[in-house]
This record gives sequence, C-alpha cells and structure tokens, in this order.
Amino acid sequence: MSGLPGARTCPGPGEASDLKSPLGAKFREPLTETRFQQLFGDAEQEPELLAEPRWSRLWRRRASACSGPGAWRLLLARLPPLRWLPHYRWRAWLLGDAVAGLTVGIVHVPQGTFAVLSLMTGSAVERLVPEPLSGNLSGIEKEQLDAQRVGAAAAVAFGSGALMLGMFALQLGVLATFLSEPVVKALTSGAALHVLVSQLPSLLGVPLPRQIGCFALFKTLAAVLTALPRSSPAELTISALSLALLVPVKELNVRFRDRLPTPIPGEIAMVLLASVLCFTSSLDTRYNVQIVGLLPGGFPQPLLPSLAELPRILADSLPMALVTFAVSASLASIYADKYSYTIDSNQELLAHGVSNLVSSLFSCFPNSATLATTSLLVDAGGNTQLAGLFSCMVVLSVLLWLGPLFYYLPKAVLACINISSMRQMFFQMRELPQLWRISRVDFAVWMVTWVAVVTLSVDLGLAVGVVFSMMTVVCRTQRVQCLALGLAEGTELYRPLRESHKLLQVPGLCILSYPAPLYFGTRGQFRRVLEWHLGLGEGRKEAPKTDGPPDAAAEPVRVVVLDCSGVTFADAAGAREVVQLASRCRDAGIHLLLAQCNASVLGTLTQAGLLDRVTPEQLFVSVQDAAAHALERLELNGPKTCTVWV
Repeated sequence: MSGLPGARTCPGPGEASDLKSPLGAKFREPLTETRFQQLFGDAEQEPELLAEPRWSRLWRRRASACSGPGAWRLLLARLPPLRWLPHYRWRAWLLGDAVAGLTVGIVHVPQGTFAVLSLMTGSAVERLVPEPLSGNLSGIEKEQLDAQRVGAAAAVAFGSGALMLGMFALQLGVLATFLSEPVVKALTSGAALHVLVSQLPSLLGVPLPRQIGCFALFKTLAAVLTALPRSSPAELTISALSLALLVPVKELNVRFRDRLPTPIPGEIAMVLLASVLCFTSSLDTRYNVQIVGLLPGGFPQPLLPSLAELPRILADSLPMALVTFAVSASLASIYADKYSYTIDSNQELLAHGVSNLVSSLFSCFPNSATLATTSLLVDAGGNTQLAGLFSCMVVLSVLLWLGPLFYYLPKAVLACINISSMRQMFFQMRELPQLWRISRVDFAVWMVTWVAVVTLSVDLGLAVGVVFSMMTVVCRTQRVQCLALGLAEGTELYRPLRESHKLLQVPGLCILSYPAPLYFGTRGQFRRVLEWHLGLGEGRKEAPKTDGPPDAAAEPVRVVVLDCSGVTFADAAGAREVVQLASRCRDAGIHLLLAQCNASVLGTLTQAGLLDRVTPEQLFVSVQDAAAHALERLELNGPKTCTVWV
C-alpha cells in the first residue's frame, strides 16, 4: 500500500520541508502536546499561578473590589439603574413606563402578589398558627389570632429573604442553569393555570374556601363546578363585559404595537369604568357583587417579626424561597430571550432577598415576581425598571390617601385583568408541536414538568421537572456511541465511517471518537465499547463490519487513536478507566495515542497516573497529528507518510 491519497511523503535529505500540494496546502511535522507547548506555550507564565487554588483567586477578586474602581464596578453591578438611567430615552420610553407602571400599581392595590406563593403562605400560616379546636372565638380573640397570623406571615417573609440573601452570598444563582427552557416554560404555563383556577371564584361570584396541597387545582375546579348553580348573574355579566373589552384591546395593542405611541390602557379604563358603574348603580347592595371594600390606610411601624419558632419558619421559608427564585428567574429568562438581553441570576437573589427582608419589617407576607403583572407590564408598554417606580408611587399613594377610591371596585374585574394578562403564558403551548419535531426528549421534559406542576403543586412540580431534566441528560450520556473515523480521500479530514462509504481505513489503525464526558456513570460503557472495537477481553468483536478496505478488518489493531475532543470533563473514575485502558493496550501490543484532550481533562488524566502508562510522545494536539504519527509507526509499504496538512 503506497499511502493514503492526499498525504505527502516525508521530505528526503536536501528537500524543502514546505512543499505544497496541488491544492496549495503546506506540511509540517506531527505535534505532540509537549512539542506544541515548546513552540507556542507562554514561557513567561508562572507555574505557581496556574496552580493557584480557587479560594485564593476569590480572595484576590474581593481585594480588588475594595479599590476605588473596583467599588464603583461593584456598585454598578448591584444597582442596575446607575447603568441604564444615564442612557434612558425619555421621549421614547417615559410614556410607556408611566402607563404600564400606573396599570400594574392599580392592579397591585387590591390583589395579592403571586397567587401560588399566596397559597403556600396561607398553608404555612395555618400550620404555624392553627385555629383553636373550639372554633368559637370572641372579637378580641379573633383579633389576637389575626395578629399572630400576620406576624407568622411576616416571619416567613423574613426567613425567605434571609435564605435568598444567603444564596446570593454563596453565589448560588448558578442554580438557574438547571432550569432548562422546557422546564421554565412548562413551570410558567402550569403556574398560570393555577392562577387562572384561583381566579374562578371571583370571576363567577362564588366565594369558596381555599384549597391547598397536592391536587389543589382539581379540588378547586370540583368546588367551582359544584357551586356553579349558585353563581351570581351580575358578576357573570361584569366578567363577560370586562373580558369582552380587555381581550380585543390587548389584541389591538399587539397588532398595532409599532404604530401606537403607547399601548391602549385598557386595564385603567376598565378599573375606572367598573368602579363608577358599581358606585352609581349600588351593585354591591342590590346584587351582592363582591367588591374590594375598605383598604386599611396608613404606613405600619417597622417591627422585627417574632422568630421564636425559627426552625419551623425556615422549613416553610425554604420552598417559598426556591419557588420565588425559580419563577422570577424563569420569567426573566423568557423576556430576556424575547427581547435579546441577559440576566444575572445572583442579582435576582439579591433583589428578592432584600425585598422580602425589608418588607417583613412592615408586616408583609412573602412576595415575588408574578406571571399576571409581569405580562401586564409588558403588554401595557413597559420598557425599563422605571415602570416599577410608578407602580410604587400608586401603591404608596393608596396607602396614604387614595384607598377609599378603590372601595367599589368589583373583584370580578380584577380577576378578568389577571386572566387576560396571562395569555402569553398559555400561548407557550403552541410551541409544543415544534418542540416535538426538534427534540422529543425536551418535549417529554416539558410534559412531565407541566403535569407535575398542575397535578401536584408548583414547588413539587418544579422539583420533579428539574430532576427529570437532569436524568435525561445523564441517560443521553449513557447512550452515546463511540465512532470509528476514516479519512476523506483527498483531504486531511477524519469523519465517522458510518457517514460515507468512501472514507478510507488503514489496516492496523483504529481511530475512535468518544463524544461524551468520562465520569462514573459512563466508565462502564466506555470500557465496553473500547473492548469491542479493539478486541480486548470479553468485549472482543467476532465479525466486525467496516466501510474500509477488506484487509482493514482482517488485520488486528496495532495502533489506536482516541479522539478526546468530545470529552468535556473527566472525574477520578473516568480517568482511572483511561489509565487501565492504556495498561491493557500496552499488554496487548496496541500502541495507544490520545488526541485533542482539553487542558482540564489532560490534567485529570495526568493526576490519575496516565504518564506512568504512556509517554508524552503519545499525546497529540489533533487527530490529524496522531494519525500521521500512527501511519509512520505502522511502516506502510511505499513512501513513508509522516506529515500533516495545514
């Protein structure tokens, strides 16, 4: 055999080493990792700096933050308005932010925050401060019980805030990386369904007891269906008219978004119109329409919540903190993808931690980002965080002066505003057919998460979704195939043999690519596939099928090149498996070459003792370099092939 087509022979004595092929390609000697470092490594780089422990790097980073420029950068990172406010486009954005902020503020006044978090808070308060078994309470006892429950809710908010600040201090925002896109969209869609069902009693005018725990959504639906004959015709009419106004207005805002200076404030108009109509027609007294009623005014005095039962409080606060972070990070990632910007998950932890911790001093219960108001803010034309300032001004004004103006606002109108604002969350289901075509594994993750959120609860569904998503990743690493590579004729490219029947395979040479991490979960599969390809031990293949020349299959393997470019990381178990493979190849008379290991993997293999089994001359920077060296070692008949195209 005279060598592979497309390869050049070694230059003889007196010949130039930069001969060119007809395609104009140059040739060079095969490069090992050691030779590459000698030629291109940074000689001035200090070895001790490379081996610097992580805690030392973190200490240096914290020390640099204490300098003037470092402190300013830290301040900019932790107070985002300092970054975007100097570049704020007042004429283009102010009107939209003002309208969106006023709309969200008006909805915030009579409504609680995230409905799912409110349900979790209610169940926690009932466990911490249960109602007496007697059930017959005097007025004073009822007030004392309510005060204790308010204190318990504030304590839970304090615990949630403290936990999120602790997560921020530990930089655990990285946990958001485990919220894959299918998990995020299924979580928000399922939580939106919980919010929708929780609004049905107000929508239909049938006051019902709150359902908590697993299957709460179905319990609420059953209770609504049972009480449907008792629904109020007046509130059904109000709900129908509200939806008939809100839905078309939102569609107009979406369709003519580019032509309107700011979206039509349908929610504000609906609130004002419904309040005036209810007041002038006395709907609350004549037709028993549920209204917001008297809102307590004034600003409460700051008071540290009672932390007498801190372990129980933290046990309830932990799932709330996780749900708050997951929902907030999910909503942020959805709109970050939609509007092409990035988010800082640790900043989300800091913001919500401070918000819950400070608000707990004023007798507030846990808060988080909400599906309905976030969608409402976007639909109403919000552009920046300045919209939040307008919302805060509305809430503060109501607390201090404007509370009586919301007395006659029907609760059915608020329910309609929340329901109509969540349509984007439900529209995510339209992506399922495309997701099925792209990846059925991701489709399964979406469905499992959504079903778990809907049937169990948001917190348990989130846990199920994250665990199932991670299991699919582990299972996919178990199903990775080790690919045998062949040379594309006339090129220096090595491709999987199964992709083409025209790829060349050299007798005695086996080039394998393992495109998966090497860790304890894949070491068994790695051992089996390598044994099968190399004919080692019990995994010896009897009649291998090959796309190369017939003599390529007949001749035993003498040199094997293992392409490690797809091995993203290796743990101790995986590294020891490679070391054992090197020992078995050496005992079987097979020359093992490793190609294109990244620095992390190569460091792990070296620490595991790989260089006790192989020499540095067996570690190459690329498959092409390793293959050129292998062809030289095989001592092919005819001209000796030992150069690499560049």
